[in-house]
Amino acid sequence: MQSYYKNFECKKCGDCCKGYGGTYINDYDAEQIASYIGINIKNFKENYCQVSCGKLIISQGESGYCIFWNKNLCSIHPVKPRMCKEWPFIKSLNIDPNNWNIMAEMCPGMESKK
Repeated sequence: MQSYYKNFECKKCGDCCKGYGGTYINDYDAEQIASYIGINIKNFKENYCQVSCGKLIISQGESGYCIFWNKNLCSIHPVKPRMCKEWPFIKSLNIDPNNWNIMAEMCPGMESKK
């Protein structure tokens, strides 16, 4: 574990659900969410997702938050996407301490080196 993120503690504020480029999902994530909300995969992709840089992402509401974010709760928490489960320990933040520090400005659970 990198020393610059040793003190992460989730504050359950939901700021990570606000987007910052979108929540990327893979086919497994999409299948799990579709099943959980009781629709077929085609309907899920057409009505709950968008494509960004050739990859599927969960749509965001007008507030900028994930459409499954509901008053400080994730409505799909039992099947939340891998990216959400791993946050903030995702590849793009782990490869460079500067990336961690940028996101730490927005996430109260992340310790910034600044």
